[in-house]
Amino acid sequence: MAEVSFIEHSQIDDRALRALIRKKAIALAGHKKSLIYGRLNCGRGKRMKRSNRIFFATKAQAKSNGFRPCGHCLRDEFALWQALHP
Repeated sequence: MAEVSFIEHSQIDDRALRALIRKKAIALAGHKKSLIYGRLNCGRGKRMKRSNRIFFATKAQAKSNGFRPCGHCLRDEFALWQALHP
């Protein structure tokens, strides 16, 4: 079975989502339109609409889907990304 690189928030119910987070199958959330990913507890990320949120298990999955780190909750990684993408 092929690994899914992300899960859309609008396609999963809250109970299943919590179970995946507990199992550590989901560790990061991203915004589909702005292509930014961050921690699940990021204050900025918590404000996004459910229809725009997707979940990743790893940073590598987020990056392979074209997402960049959040400048708020992943400051060091964002600074590195910014230096590489002037």
